[in-house]
Amino acid sequence: MESVPTNQSWDELIVLGAYASFGFAVLILLYHEFRLLIIKDLKEKYDYINLHEIRYFWFAVIALIIGAALYSNAIVAKVFDVKGTTGTVIRVFYTLGFSAIAYYSLSSLVRILYPRVVERRLNKVRNKPRISPTGGVMRKLSEEEEDVHLDQDQIDQESSEIHSVDYDVWIDEKTGYKKIEKYMNYQHAEECSECGFTTMKILNEEIEVKPTANETGLLLKHYLCNYCRHREAREVVIAKLSTNVK
Repeated sequence: MESVPTNQSWDELIVLGAYASFGFAVLILLYHEFRLLIIKDLKEKYDYINLHEIRYFWFAVIALIIGAALYSNAIVAKVFDVKGTTGTVIRVFYTLGFSAIAYYSLSSLVRILYPRVVERRLNKVRNKPRISPTGGVMRKLSEEEEDVHLDQDQIDQESSEIHSVDYDVWIDEKTGYKKIEKYMNYQHAEECSECGFTTMKILNEEIEVKPTANETGLLLKHYLCNYCRHREAREVVIAKLSTNVK
């Protein structure tokens, strides 16, 4: 006849589950950092951080919440000596309540504070000197200098208010080797006018008035805050169409 698991054995399993969750959280962060480590190209590293860092961090936070809920469950059960069916129900509701409160609290922190951490990391990677294939340290050109190295389409994209793009031009002045990197400005968060956190991004854009050779146009940018869900629209004037079309 099989023995029925005791409260002590259940508590041991719950604690092991908590340790497993903590370990999984650490493994997620280590995996993310390892992926970053093996990406040598700084632009590729920038794109990887921009696309994945907050997601991996949030996965680690969820694993941490699960681990904390399980571990505290075992501790509370031991302190208050909850047993039987009533004790099981209490423990289940405690775990669910703890997880819900922790999830709500930490999700707010992740959505409010972590984007600033990511932005600082992105700026650091974006401005770190590039190395040319010959091993030379490259210099990032200023806005005034870089136009000489961009074609007309790239210059137009930078000056356009629609789906605005930014280009960085790096050059090895010894060899003349040049590298051009493209960045999408709409992917980055701005400060929300309602809650003040850096959690507002462009949701979509629409042209209200098309520009002509004689008249400027009008672009409407729709923003959404990922924290307080505040929405706002901003009007942007579109420059007249160039008449120097060949």
